[in-house]
Amino acid sequence: MAEKMFSLQNAIGTFVSDGDVVALEGFTHLIPFAAGHEIIRQRVKGLTLVRMTPDIIADQMVAAGCVDTMVFAFTGNSSVGSLYAVRRAIESNGTGGLKLEEYSHYGLLARYQAGAAGIPFMPVRSYAGSDLVGINPQLRKVASPYEEDVETYVVPALNPDVAIIHAQRADRHGNVQSWGILGPQQEVAFASKRTILLVEEIVDDDIIRSDPNRTLIPGFVVDAVVECKYGAHPSFAQGYYDRDNDFYRSWSAISKDPQRLQAWIQEWIHETGGHEGYLTKLGEDFFHRLTPTPHLSSPVNYGSVL
Repeated sequence: MAEKMFSLQNAIGTFVSDGDVVALEGFTHLIPFAAGHEIIRQRVKGLTLVRMTPDIIADQMVAAGCVDTMVFAFTGNSSVGSLYAVRRAIESNGTGGLKLEEYSHYGLLARYQAGAAGIPFMPVRSYAGSDLVGINPQLRKVASPYEEDVETYVVPALNPDVAIIHAQRADRHGNVQSWGILGPQQEVAFASKRTILLVEEIVDDDIIRSDPNRTLIPGFVVDAVVECKYGAHPSFAQGYYDRDNDFYRSWSAISKDPQRLQAWIQEWIHETGGHEGYLTKLGEDFFHRLTPTPHLSSPVNYGSVL
């Protein structure tokens, strides 16, 4: 199997283009902030950003002018506050306003599932009685082929141009292992035309093979593997570092002031030059306070007769 190692800069430059539909997934943790920052550095424009829960990274990408349309299920600063760049872009209406396409959490997951399975749509019964059907014309009804006079709502398949995900570890061929809250990582990797994987560490093949049930995504659906330590900050990577709650709490004040927000993007994204520069700016000891206490799972016996 071929190696698929890229630098972050080259992965984004090779696989992300203006106008793409880009899914940045990671549910609560493993949010690919470093990849979003690199998209901003490379000044990619006209994106449709797909994210089940667009939070601070969406706010930053919208403020940087990268995103024209947002496909989502929930948006906000993770129970801390508003995303003011997103809010301003929505409220600007016809003057370059942000276009929205809203689903429930399961509705968007079902779109990924349909895309991964190669089928045109997926039924989602829970939309009956929902106000979302009044604002999203993509939510449609179909007649059941098995029961007379029975209809159900469906969502269309979603096949993003690029999926970008973060995980704990992978080998050089792109076989991905992850644990904790997994979210839609597997579904979006299989649904997308291209997949960029960021991981905390690249490990030997033998480590991946020693625990095959932990392999969430196989290498054959991954196009680029990037070793990107702390690449999910300020979100967290289970077992590697905790969520930077101080940053989340500080974001509302930054985001609320357009000039302060643009200054933050200039200082912390453009002027750092890359993720290594971002980490250098944070400081050598920054992650000490976010380092979790080890809590190991029990070993598994995969014994067999050879």
